[in-house]
Amino acid sequence: MPPRRIAVLADSDTRWKWGAAVAQQLAPDHALDAYFLSGRSTPTERQLAEIGIVPDTRREISAAELVDDEELAAADLVVMALLGGTVLTLTHSLGLAWEGREHRPITVTGYVGVVYEKMVDGLMTRAGSDVVLANSAYDAGRFRKAFTSVGIDPDTVVECALPFLGGDPYLPSGERPFTLTFAVQPSVPKGKSARLALLERAAAHARRHPERQVLIKLRSMPGEATTHVEADPYQLLVEELAEPAPANLQLVYGNMGEVLDRTDLLVTVSSTAALESMHRGVPTAILTDFGVREAHGNHYFLHSGCLASWDDLDAGALPQPDPAWSAAQGIGKSDPYAAARARVAALRAGGPLPALRPYYTPQRAALYLGDLLRRHGLDEKGRSLPAALGGSDPSRVKAAVRRVARSGAKSLYRVGRQRVAPTLRKWGAA
Repeated sequence: MPPRRIAVLADSDTRWKWGAAVAQQLAPDHALDAYFLSGRSTPTERQLAEIGIVPDTRREISAAELVDDEELAAADLVVMALLGGTVLTLTHSLGLAWEGREHRPITVTGYVGVVYEKMVDGLMTRAGSDVVLANSAYDAGRFRKAFTSVGIDPDTVVECALPFLGGDPYLPSGERPFTLTFAVQPSVPKGKSARLALLERAAAHARRHPERQVLIKLRSMPGEATTHVEADPYQLLVEELAEPAPANLQLVYGNMGEVLDRTDLLVTVSSTAALESMHRGVPTAILTDFGVREAHGNHYFLHSGCLASWDDLDAGALPQPDPAWSAAQGIGKSDPYAAARARVAALRAGGPLPALRPYYTPQRAALYLGDLLRRHGLDEKGRSLPAALGGSDPSRVKAAVRRVARSGAKSLYRVGRQRVAPTLRKWGAA
């Protein structure tokens, strides 16, 4: 008998990390199929290698092509690690394509990180999936209330935790220098001056504490695409420091869990790396130097007890999270996916699954749904649009830009920023 299969649909490195880790938690004995949606943020080989989860099969595909994919339709589980609008597009289109089949996959979706903004926007586009994962008790409660208020089954929401919370508990080591790791984010803070100022503070901390190792944990190489666009990579900004970088300041790549293995203090503005760090007991600082603001996402950590400035860190602060806050965020659970596995088992044992139907239908939200479908080259019936209406293959310009984005070379990044982007803007203004 062939092994059961779980398919993960992902459109960026971060979402693949989440989706693949969810797959391992839900069905570790299933074969893992990766479907990478073609687009700006399709992950590169280097990004996939850094995440370290190797699928049994992998394909790059468009949303329109997924609708008629027989291998996807034959999967036992499908994890949609995608933008909410794409989840809605596929729930609608796959629901129509799979209607009447004796078998259809159980669909699972959720959020790749903390939900600190646009909760209703994202939640309503995920409604209709068989399982909607909530990364904490706090999220599960508000998701269920929202679903109940609009007539969606609240039991589709299942409490879990971020799937990549793990690793060995933190123990200080006397065999290596005390190590501070700054986890960067592609778009927080925004703007070159703010990002350079943050790097200057990290360098100043390294100079103030020559006995410490200060690591700048990078997300991507210049030119690589991520979930959020990184306009001013730290790899380039380090060349613009007022003084040369001190010897104990180092820019590093690699798996976040492996970097945390040698970290004694994790510093970030609002990265989910903070939750990974807290889960392991590593002292964790959420920076306040640019304020505690919704725009930066650090307001999510308001009650954590971990807000701190670079001045505090210079003075030796080692923040630890409030236990009650940690528990509410799903930190420290021993088997957070037990309820999700039980939900999947119950769906399998319950006979034929009902047709997939999202909350947003042509009758309820024709304009919104129609626009999302067209963006993905699909019509209201979930079928491919004629090429003239948006269902064409990527143009040569798009293909060339994607090749540049995947190259990872610094020079190509500069070509894109200094030559290709201005040309595209000029075309758009014509």
